[in-house]
Amino acid sequence: MSIVVAGATGHLGQLVIEELLTSVPAGQVAAVVRDAEKAAGIAARGVELRIADYSAPETLKDAFHAGDIVLLISGSEVGRRVAQHTAVVNAAKEGGVARIAYTGVLGGPAADFLLAAEHKVTEQAILDSGLTYTFLRNGWYTENYTAQIPVQLEHGVVGSAGDGRVGSASRADYAAAAAAVLTGEGHENKAYELSGDSAWTLTEYAAELSKQSGKEVTYTDVPGEALKGILLGAGLPEPLVDILVDVDVSGISRGLLTGGSGDLSRLIGRPATPLADTIVAALNA
Repeated sequence: MSIVVAGATGHLGQLVIEELLTSVPAGQVAAVVRDAEKAAGIAARGVELRIADYSAPETLKDAFHAGDIVLLISGSEVGRRVAQHTAVVNAAKEGGVARIAYTGVLGGPAADFLLAAEHKVTEQAILDSGLTYTFLRNGWYTENYTAQIPVQLEHGVVGSAGDGRVGSASRADYAAAAAAVLTGEGHENKAYELSGDSAWTLTEYAAELSKQSGKEVTYTDVPGEALKGILLGAGLPEPLVDILVDVDVSGISRGLLTGGSGDLSRLIGRPATPLADTIVAALNA
């Protein structure tokens, strides 16, 4: 039996591996990856590599073994994730895994914005499979914003979220929660609504960025169509743009990413990382 992280070379996956290795021997951890070369650093730590691709179901046949505890990290290819995730769930069931954890989205079945659609179908596929499960319904990553700091410092923060609040946490927080669920007991057939301890508006985000950077940054709220034009002009693909705009308009502005359950801090045994700390880390990177 191994703890298996599927999608281990992504931003979140790498952090989950690091977190697991603080408490679990490397020989008990396996990583499902597409590219062994990209995962060389993981293998060097003594973690077993299982080469497979979400988009190629035949490669998943040997990715999961009887008794494994699996973390399915959602794929990044919007529009293809239902088929990809279903292939992983089917392979996990055929392999006889003991439990599957899945990184979905805050709100689960109640979330009615575009980003949630593929996650909801995946959760249902897991339920239909009969596998023992844990749903990790992740809120927004603070890094979704701090990754754009160079642009924000030059042009300000632009969005369509109005005064909606974002209960974000750092990727490391969500990784710690995943590791806790994978290694702990009592998480069978449970769903956790994961978010930061406090929520903020984009106006407050801009103010905090101003404070930490020493440069005045403002938030400009624009209609969804205007935001779509800006993002398309920046070269983002239209399917992704539609989801990002809808997150602001249909998600954040309506309070659907505010969070506040306290599940995240309870799972990780500490407060979630404050917004200011993630901004400072990004500025220092």
